[in-house]
Amino acid sequence: MIREAKEEDKKIFNLKARHPLQSWEWGEFRKKTGVEVSRLIAEDNKKVKDVFQITWHKIPHTNWTIGYCPKSNIPTVADLKEIRELALRRKAVFVKFEPNIVASEINVEKIESLGSTFDFRSGKPLFTKYTFVLDISKDEKQILESMNQKTRYNIRLAEKKGVKIYEDNSMNGFEKYWKLTEETTKRQKFYSHTKSYHKEMWKTMISAGKGSLLLADYEGKTLAAWILFVLNGILYYPYGASSGENREVMASNLMMWEAIKMGKKNNCSSFDMWGSMGPNPDTNDPWFGFHKFKQGYGGDLTEFLGSFDLVVKNNKYTFYTIAEKVRWTTLKLMAVFRK
Repeated sequence: MIREAKEEDKKIFNLKARHPLQSWEWGEFRKKTGVEVSRLIAEDNKKVKDVFQITWHKIPHTNWTIGYCPKSNIPTVADLKEIRELALRRKAVFVKFEPNIVASEINVEKIESLGSTFDFRSGKPLFTKYTFVLDISKDEKQILESMNQKTRYNIRLAEKKGVKIYEDNSMNGFEKYWKLTEETTKRQKFYSHTKSYHKEMWKTMISAGKGSLLLADYEGKTLAAWILFVLNGILYYPYGASSGENREVMASNLMMWEAIKMGKKNNCSSFDMWGSMGPNPDTNDPWFGFHKFKQGYGGDLTEFLGSFDLVVKNNKYTFYTIAEKVRWTTLKLMAVFRK
């Protein structure tokens, strides 16, 4: 049985949430951006088994929507029947699921049973399939020893050069973060959400005690700014930005080390670095440098299950997928030619 969560369910909802994108606070943030949110609780004999937070996104110039359920558990057949009914009432073309399930832990029979009952298709991923997960339950000496030698050297170099890492959850801190975000997206030529999106996300997660904003300063200049999340004993690194100046002082290397130490202080046992390339990365890919940076800290390359679309309206789904390919091609071209 699935029911809509109530305000008094907030605590248990967060305890069952498998990822910050499934947290109650993330739902509150999405509401502030104008997105409708469904918080669903799956129960068995009034005992909470799972939670599913789905955001509903309007398809421009139509009455149709798309449901998105990132980083949840895999729904059961019974759960999906009720979710599909909800999707029909929401005029959804499909609901995208990207389970927070490690691929090696897949229950093949469970997946096959879903596919035989519903129109499930492999969908375009919105969330990376891979990440690095670092065990930070060890002591600091052990964590340092598991790192790449060059990474340890860069941490010590940043310390020696006088780079300072500190937490600043003030509006001034956010403005520094946003300035670097604009600089980074322009330099790296990738798409980013708007300032208002980042601001609401930051305010909602930080004020609820689910995150922190870290800054790295050197000789009076802010060289890096990261937003970190904490949920159920796991530290996450979702957003980061850096300056093109003074890259030789390795501010981001020290930032990562201080983030790890902050996670330990918050009783986190693992650190999910929120995305990486796969096991055989293309060294010419523009994201390879970021992948290699994270890899240097000794985490395990972890593969998740992937992206699956629960198709509700078949004909409209086909049309949407074609239109979406055109849209993303346009966005990429805009990023390339951005000045």
